[in-house]
Amino acid sequence: MFKGRHFDRSVILLCVRWCLAYNLSLRNLEEMMAEWGISVDHATIHRWVVRYAPELLQRFNLRKRSVTRRWHVDETYIKVRGRWTDLYRAIDSNGDTVEFWFSERRNLTSAKCFLRKALKR
Repeated sequence: MFKGRHFDRSVILLCVRWCLAYNLSLRNLEEMMAEWGISVDHATIHRWVVRYAPELLQRFNLRKRSVTRRWHVDETYIKVRGRWTDLYRAIDSNGDTVEFWFSERRNLTSAKCFLRKALKR
């Protein structure tokens, strides 16, 4: 996965994780790496995120714990970034989230899309 890269894989994974998990700007990450003595450009970090984020997501999903056979679905109306949206959630009997879906419209199409996505898990 990291064959032929100039930087060590731990640096790449750390930058990608921080960028996705903590919503840091690329320039902030560049400064943080410079404090550790690692000279990396923000454009390089962006290329790492674009390249490795989908692959890491796929690998994490393969290792996720499977959900129980019994789960419940609820729907609520919440405000996100100043806009009212519908939140659909599926929760298994252990209380773990199976899937969630935000939709600006409450209609049959969005509900079916959510259920299809949840049933795939």
